Amino acid sequence: MIDRKILDQALAFITKEWPDAQPAMGLILGSGWSEVVDSFNVSDMISYEKVPGLGKTGVVGHAGRLVLAETSGIETIIFQGRRHFYEGVGWTPIALPVFVLKSMGAKGVLVTNAAGGVRQDLRPGKLMIIEDHINFLGANPLVGDHDPVWGPRFPDQSEVYDARLRQLLKQAGKAAGEDLAGGVYLADSGPTYESPAEIRMFKTLGADAVGMSTVPEALLAKAAGLRVAGLSCITNSAAGISANPLSHEEVTETTKLSMQRMKQVVLNFWKEVAREGI
Repeated sequence: MIDRKILDQALAFITKEWPDAQPAMGLILGSGWSEVVDSFNVSDMISYEKVPGLGKTGVVGHAGRLVLAETSGIETIIFQGRRHFYEGVGWTPIALPVFVLKSMGAKGVLVTNAAGGVRQDLRPGKLMIIEDHINFLGANPLVGDHDPVWGPRFPDQSEVYDARLRQLLKQAGKAAGEDLAGGVYLADSGPTYESPAEIRMFKTLGADAVGMSTVPEALLAKAAGLRVAGLSCITNSAAGISANPLSHEEVTETTKLSMQRMKQVVLNFWKEVAREGI
């Protein structure tokens, strides 16, 4: 269950640190995405360990900092790393970024991750716009007492990833010389990588890429009324497709090689959002 008291404590701490902050957008950076922050105009940073209920990230490639930044005239709160379901920390630190963004007035959020490619054309280094997702975590962060901050008791999820924001991501990719693919992201619980048999099952279910994150934040953000966009960096081919054993080192290495493209697409997306008006 999500602990609302802890969320309120986190919000109080952040708003005390940044009393004048008025973010219009949020950015949640997944594995290997942390350096994207370098492309923003950064005003201040707070270590996750100082934020009540958030805590130190448990995965390499997640810097663990809350960043107040701006680009294209859009004030943005960036979560430089995320907590994961498989860390066993419960739903509160996973829900915290969305709660803070919603409470501070943000209108939209871009969630990013590293993922394994299931579809044949999604090779390492490819960027994929998340068009829809499959929750295969075996759990849902909204289980428990209903809190109106997450919208109605039974939130509609028919279009989690905002259609117009997906178009803007596509345009951002073109401006960077990238023809961004679209696809369905499946979240498995981890922390083990998937078996070849599981990947065959996921492919049958309609998954194009697979990972261990993003879906909880996306479904919570949609339920809370935020406009959601999602972007995966395909860092490896999934089990049974790749000829090599899977490793987190491969994930971080691929994102390093793809970083300049990742930065440019994100910056272009913020420019498109500024033109559109969030």
